[in-house]
Amino acid sequence: MSYHSNKGNCVRDILKKILAAQAEVAMADECDVSCERSIRDLVGPATGGNGDTTIPFILYCEDCKPFFASGVKKINDTFYCVETPIFKAIKFTDEKKNCIKLELLKPHNNSMSLNSHCSKRDVCDLVNGVTEFKSTGICMTFDLNCICGITCLDTTTPVPVTEADFAPMHVRED
Repeated sequence: MSYHSNKGNCVRDILKKILAAQAEVAMADECDVSCERSIRDLVGPATGGNGDTTIPFILYCEDCKPFFASGVKKINDTFYCVETPIFKAIKFTDEKKNCIKLELLKPHNNSMSLNSHCSKRDVCDLVNGVTEFKSTGICMTFDLNCICGITCLDTTTPVPVTEADFAPMHVRED
């Protein structure tokens, strides 16, 4: 027996607005932080936007915990692992099935590498002190029927990830 619900629709609607706002920027509420505010800031009714290109966001699973995705990127013949709960909407891949392509964005500041917080499952610890987001180029296709919530962050323009952003992996000795 398969069970289908409409609970992903509200998140899907927000992501459609995010995609439309990001597309508009590329071509040309009462909360301080909200999806509606981020969309408004990105596009800006009179100014044509604030200069940023992306609305990063966090998705929440049915257990009310943030969804952490992991992916692997090869840079100069070396593979690196990225784990993050921060995403950028790329495009819907199958609107009838609520499938969307997301890019993994990695929080970054001058004192941590991209894999500094690998396997930490606390969003606040991960983003406190972050000065920018790195565009990893790692994408995944996601079924929004598995999602119950979304939190949008303030708008930003992610910077490309480079090999220098990855610290050497430390092997744990048991």
